[in-house]
Amino acid sequence: MTPPEEEEEAGPPSKTQRKRAMEELQALGEELVELAPDRLKKIDLPEDLRTAVRAAQRMTRHDEARRRQLQYIGRVMRDIDDPEPIRHSLAALRGDSAEETGRLHRIERLRTALLADESVLYGIAEDFPAVDLQHLRSLRRAALNEQEQGKPPRNYRAIFQFLKELEGGGNTALRGE
Repeated sequence: MTPPEEEEEAGPPSKTQRKRAMEELQALGEELVELAPDRLKKIDLPEDLRTAVRAAQRMTRHDEARRRQLQYIGRVMRDIDDPEPIRHSLAALRGDSAEETGRLHRIERLRTALLADESVLYGIAEDFPAVDLQHLRSLRRAALNEQEQGKPPRNYRAIFQFLKELEGGGNTALRGE
């Protein structure tokens, strides 16, 4: 006897399955519309889909025209061979993927180690020769001063963003040990 999942895949998809898949693609399109323009640029999209998403983003009122535009985006998404890379990119932007979560934890550990010991700067310089050590050192000093004085952690966060951008430059040699 075959499990029910295999029986469904044996024949062509039912009308319900097709409708569910279309609604899922439209929801994915809606998620693209809700992204900030700078985040949307980071996702590799076909040009016609990118144009449709930008048009929907310019629609400020949530009216019938916007609903039709979202349906159109869903239709364009159905023409895409494999929407999985788009799903993966959105998951990474949301921080849902295990890889992204691990990367953020690695950066947090590195930041903690950097604040505890200035010699960690030299390890960062070895992994990333183009790093601006002077800027990172000044951020570290300012973050330590903020902690001592009980101020909001502005520079503490800036160190995290600096390290995140540094790792995002294509080099995955960052180690937070």
